[in-house]
Amino acid sequence: QVDLVESGGGSVQAGGSLTLSCAVSKVGYMSNCMGWFRQAPGKEREEVAGIYPGGDRTTYADSVKGRFSISLDNARKTVTLQMNSLKPEDSGMYYCAAELLPIGLSTVGCEYMYWGQGTPVTVSS
Repeated sequence: QVDLVESGGGSVQAGGSLTLSCAVSKVGYMSNCMGWFRQAPGKEREEVAGIYPGGDRTTYADSVKGRFSISLDNARKTVTLQMNSLKPEDSGMYYCAAELLPIGLSTVGCEYMYWGQGTPVTVSS
């Protein structure tokens, strides 16, 4: 069972843009918090951006601040990562992560318990 479905990866030249999306496919659930992580070959997985309960608090890795933007739809079922001014060092496999709750429930804090299958991003110089 795939609970998070990612889309939007691909190849682009430096300076270009890509938009990644991740949809909650788990029936009857919505996100409490969602985030995007990336992993380049031979490197540790790093958190790129996160959006937290209520959808009004976001965080970004220093390396992407001012270039990437994360947003969550009103239903709290789809998170989007808009990536602008892409650099070759942004290349890697991008993973969506989420804490999912039954629709109607809420909680404080954030703990990523669900992961997407990953979508590749390649930025050429």
